[in-house]
Amino acid sequence: MSRAQRAQIHHRAQEIRRTSQRDGMDVPTICRAILQELPELLPLEARRLAFGWSRQQAIDRIAALCEQDGQDKPRLNSSMLCKWEHGVVLPSVEYWAVLSRVYGVSPAELGLQAPKRRAAPGTTRPRTVTVTGDADTGGEPVRRRELLTATSLIVPLSLLQRVEDALAAPPDPLRPESLRQVRVRLQQAHHLNDVAALNALVAAFPALLASAREMAYRTDTPAGYSLLSECYVLMVRTFNKIGHGSAARLAVERALLIAERSGDPAMIGSASRLMGMLLRKERRFGPAARVMERGISDLEAAKLRTSQQAQTYLRLHCALAYTMAWAGKEREAVDRIGEVERIAGRLSSLAGPGMGVPGVRLYRANIHYALGDPEQALHLAEELRPQMFPTPERRARYRTDVARSAWAADRPEETARALLGAIADAPGEVLERPGNRRIAGDLVTHYPRVAGARELAAAIGRP
Repeated sequence: MSRAQRAQIHHRAQEIRRTSQRDGMDVPTICRAILQELPELLPLEARRLAFGWSRQQAIDRIAALCEQDGQDKPRLNSSMLCKWEHGVVLPSVEYWAVLSRVYGVSPAELGLQAPKRRAAPGTTRPRTVTVTGDADTGGEPVRRRELLTATSLIVPLSLLQRVEDALAAPPDPLRPESLRQVRVRLQQAHHLNDVAALNALVAAFPALLASAREMAYRTDTPAGYSLLSECYVLMVRTFNKIGHGSAARLAVERALLIAERSGDPAMIGSASRLMGMLLRKERRFGPAARVMERGISDLEAAKLRTSQQAQTYLRLHCALAYTMAWAGKEREAVDRIGEVERIAGRLSSLAGPGMGVPGVRLYRANIHYALGDPEQALHLAEELRPQMFPTPERRARYRTDVARSAWAADRPEETARALLGAIADAPGEVLERPGNRRIAGDLVTHYPRVAGARELAAAIGRP
């Protein structure tokens, strides 16, 4: 089957899903309708399309379940899932259970026990493969495995280990520093984040944490604890970017604990948002929403008196709407983000450029991506411009969000253009972030002749 034919089939499956949803049908019924009209599809792919997920969204859900169960992160990518869905390669038996849980049906209903179709002529004969580990890693625990897989992120393993050690047992600083001195350190770290210099930022964390922690406990003031919490918040954001989940979990717990000790509503809100994001990745949507709603309530009680409070308030609302989208609550997600856009208009002078209407509108686009409609996400993102975002890191993130939706919509040239723009703005947002780097790698592998692919290959070090 040609790529164009595949695209037509996927487009028709999306139409069936949208029509069926409007008629109030559930996912199993939608899946049956897709299979009935599109017999070319195998059950595994039809089930994903019935949910409206991209392949990457399905992979993210598989990874979240494995992490939730304390299992190794799966070494699974879009290309491998594509082969499973097309019957070229069968997933190993170890994957059957997690696939069944992700899609809510038995392995047999996914076509895993007795495939009814053969691979197309000329393709590799179906075979069972295991992609859960490498021969030289054996049964290592999740924490160690996460660190090993981080080598693909161009963040040295030794550096990640130092940061994790600093989180577990913070070192003593070379000398005590004042609150002002620690604030200068933190501003320097924020600058590294703004230009997406992730390696340098990670390297700065042990000394920053040592100084901030010593200062906070020595001075025992709300301002000191607030600054320490802000350090942890920045660490969480960075760990999320580079895919270091265990460190992010530990840092966000510290961030929330110290923020509550400071009594600073903005820091409590920031930490609550990050905790909610981690819970969302674990598919614990109810707890994620409750954590964020508490943060919103605390900020409303504080009357939104500062720019930081207003920005955090908007980010919490956006993150809550995004969580609703991932939970499948389409109407609630769309309604909430619409309300947030109106709130952002009222708070624009107080919030400033850090989180204004453009940021909320980008969230609106990402919500449609989460709902399985990358075409609508791209349409909404086209209303924005990189210049609307205040820092190189934010401009690059806008472009990588566009790239993610373009890739899901099977627009490789548009994906390459967006990724190259992101590299020009802040290289680390592509080169040192696993999801974005994976898209770039898949693009140059599968579309080597598309415009921009050669430049992209050079940027990520592919021959």
